[in-house]
Amino acid sequence: MTDMALRTEYPFTLPRGYVDQHGAVHREGVMRLATARDEITPQSDPRVRDNPAYLTVLLLERTVLSLGEVPEVNGYVIENLFASDLAFLQDLYKRVNQQGHTEAAVSCPECAHEFAVDVSGDAPGEC
Repeated sequence: MTDMALRTEYPFTLPRGYVDQHGAVHREGVMRLATARDEITPQSDPRVRDNPAYLTVLLLERTVLSLGEVPEVNGYVIENLFASDLAFLQDLYKRVNQQGHTEAAVSCPECAHEFAVDVSGDAPGEC
């Protein structure tokens, strides 16, 4: 039996990046695996009861450990991401917590060569 360490943190690069109040763009970050508590606790939050879509904000603020030089990734930061970056993080959350990895199988449109691409944004695919 091989001793494989459990991977619990996943670096990522946002497609556009969070723009802070000084105009600085923050794209590089780290997301951790969600715990059962991360998924259960937000269910009782009144903002989620009023608007179920807000669950995404709470899940991401709990699991995104860092984003560039932003001192704290909180609900305000998540709420102020561009829609494409929010969608990116939602997909990453689903991949790491349901599938356990950040890779997607793709094929080159020119040569049909099949390979894996890391969709976390920090590794380019190539033929």
